[in-house]
Amino acid sequence: MPQVVTLTMNPALDIATSADAVLPTDKVRCEAPRYDPGGGGINVARVIRRLGGDALAIFPAGGAAGMALDALLDREHILYYRVPIAGTTRESFTVDERRSGQQYRFMLPGPNLIEEEWQACLARLARLAEGARFIVASGSLPPGVPAGFFQQVADLAKHLGTRLVLDTSGDALRQTRTGAYLLKPSLRELREWVDRDLPDEAAQTAAARSLIAQGACEVMVVSLGGEGALLVSGEGAERLRPIKVPVRSAVGAGDSMVGAIVFGLTQGLDLRHAVRLGMAAGAATLMTPGTELCRREDVERLYAAAS
Repeated sequence: MPQVVTLTMNPALDIATSADAVLPTDKVRCEAPRYDPGGGGINVARVIRRLGGDALAIFPAGGAAGMALDALLDREHILYYRVPIAGTTRESFTVDERRSGQQYRFMLPGPNLIEEEWQACLARLARLAEGARFIVASGSLPPGVPAGFFQQVADLAKHLGTRLVLDTSGDALRQTRTGAYLLKPSLRELREWVDRDLPDEAAQTAAARSLIAQGACEVMVVSLGGEGALLVSGEGAERLRPIKVPVRSAVGAGDSMVGAIVFGLTQGLDLRHAVRLGMAAGAATLMTPGTELCRREDVERLYAAAS
């Protein structure tokens, strides 16, 4: 079994295209679309595969879009287990406007999962993650799944003796109160979590340390966008400088960062260098168009230059 098992509760069929201009009421003539399997944990597994590792992706899916996910994951040689559901997997649609350089992202809601379906995801995770070093739970929760779902995943990871890496937001993040190894909120998500302004690095570090002290996680990596990242653990705190690249699309950059961090840890990198590898992967994804993820050669080049 792979060392990493990912869980994506709200996967998506990602569709990306471009057009000269996006205008109201007019027909928008688009280029040929690109299709990718999407959703946080699925993207994490894809990045790990691109970097030379293996991960098993678990996700609920159904309908024609769910079948398309299977075909796309097969094409990339990703190991996966699809939990069948009655609903149809969502689609997301990204349009790059060539005239302005702006990007428009349309995210459809996920299908409603009944309790039997989301419980089946937990049961499958319990079976397939036994012996894994990391569980990566990433992305949003679809309708029907309780906000405390990821706390159940954290409890399961503790039972299995596996480290949980969690990347989510909103109530799903706030209700995961204990048991994660690593959390990766954005600065906005951290601010919403602690319900106060975090105007500077000292305040951001203090907020992260307070959550670590409460047992929410052992390590927190706060994504600061163009300002880099803040790494906080029991060993200290460090602000890591950003890796500057030309930006074509931000789709999947956060997932790429998580995937490369976990890959780095499985390869024996210390925490700081694993996060630096994650930042290189995030930056490499910014350089690719539409929904395309990072390329291994770009990640290695950016990591070498930044280390």
